[in-house]
Amino acid sequence: MRVEKIMTSKVFTLEQHDLIDRAYFLIHYEGIRHLPVVEKGKVVGMVSDRDMYKALGPKSNSKAIEGGEGKKSELHVITKRVRQIMRRGVVTVKRESFASEAAAIMADMKIGALPVVDKDDKLVGILSSTDILKVFSRIEKANEEKEIKSQSASNAQEEHKKS
Repeated sequence: MRVEKIMTSKVFTLEQHDLIDRAYFLIHYEGIRHLPVVEKGKVVGMVSDRDMYKALGPKSNSKAIEGGEGKKSELHVITKRVRQIMRRGVVTVKRESFASEAAAIMADMKIGALPVVDKDDKLVGILSSTDILKVFSRIEKANEEKEIKSQSASNAQEEHKKS
């Protein structure tokens, strides 16, 4: 199975000059854990939810303003730029790569997502551990169903021999 078959094509991205409050918003409200940082369509870095929360640091680095009765709280994030917290030297994978190779890279390097690039190294998607687990789950479920059918057939043959 090729990476392009299981990757997520709709990718939220950041740019190096973005403030980390954009990363916070995407991670918090869109439920994203990995955000590629791009420049002219090419991946130059990655920000994970862990990177962002580490950058926020203890409560003293962000200020929560408590609203009065019936008012919501607001969070004001420190004014760091994405380039200050992003990880550089990001490992990418080509869309034509086998999913098993990508999964092995992720497991060996203990990373949760790989940006997927085309032949010109332009970002075309992202492959996350969740994408791989979904495929594994479908394959394993099909294998389990085959095993159950095989077991039922064996049991039926044993019953037939006894009678």
